Amino acid sequence: MAALVFAFTLPAGSAQAEDAKLTANPPDRYTVQKGDTLWDIAQRFLENPWRWPEIWQQNPSIENPHLIYPGDVLVLSAAPGEQPKVKLLRERKVTKLEPKVRVVPREDAIPTIPPDAIQPFLSAPLVVEEGDLSHAGYVAAGDEGSLILGKYSVFFAKGVDGDSERYNIFRPGKRLVNPETGEFLGLQAIHLGDARVLAEGDVAKMEVTSSTQEIGLGDRMVPTKDNIALPYYQPHAPDQPVHGYVIDIHGAVAEGGPYQVIVVSLGSREQMEPGHVLRIQRQEPEQKDVVTGGKVTIPPQDSGLAMVFRVFHKVSYALVLKASRAVHLNDRVTNP
Repeated sequence: MAALVFAFTLPAGSAQAEDAKLTANPPDRYTVQKGDTLWDIAQRFLENPWRWPEIWQQNPSIENPHLIYPGDVLVLSAAPGEQPKVKLLRERKVTKLEPKVRVVPREDAIPTIPPDAIQPFLSAPLVVEEGDLSHAGYVAAGDEGSLILGKYSVFFAKGVDGDSERYNIFRPGKRLVNPETGEFLGLQAIHLGDARVLAEGDVAKMEVTSSTQEIGLGDRMVPTKDNIALPYYQPHAPDQPVHGYVIDIHGAVAEGGPYQVIVVSLGSREQMEPGHVLRIQRQEPEQKDVVTGGKVTIPPQDSGLAMVFRVFHKVSYALVLKASRAVHLNDRVTNP
């Protein structure tokens, strides 16, 4: 599994280093532990952890200084009147009688965020335009008349072009709509499982190799993409003002929490990109003013932070990294 790491370079238009605010009691030294993520470490030092690159000080004498490994020591320098900096110290291991370079695999570097939380969302086409799946191949019949398929079930499919030996199986899911404007933003494609071709033909014989839900007649199939390596993420604030909504919470009916995947009503057309950190806010309903008889409009209240990891044209998928309370459908998302 490839590592998820910060690029440790400042994005164009980002705020200056003095905007990076240390926590009330940041550690002077911290030894990186197995199981840490870069986001967790950044939160130990900063109240605004997406500004970590602004205080990161690379050591040019260290191999791969932009990667952080378990056992590395991070040292904070925060002298009064000076910009805070975090420097990396790494133990140099010497092996006698073996004149070769010690190579530390990139895969051993700590990830930016928990990889397991987003891996299933990286390769499957999760959002499609209405009608896109109608042109895909489909499950036409089950072996021996089976109507419900699971792992190892044999079935027959139409519309399989023979260009691939493996397919993802999908079913049209929720329509994604902007709650403020009513604009249709896309159709979620529910990933049901995967299948392989046993025999090609106009009616291809296939076998289900994995399933997350029951598969039925008429469910659609698209060729499986090659395994996508986990990208390198640089958490940072959007350069431009953004305003959107939480329009879906994966695996939940109405609310979610840390390390749940959400869908937001902002996409590439709004200049969203992987690594963008968004603030989640809840707009409480107006309440009656018991003194004047009028209405009390409560300002939006912070609920948490999320990082975008996959972007489509009109929507993006993000991982909730921090939540002070439950994240709800139709909560607002904006700049951190």
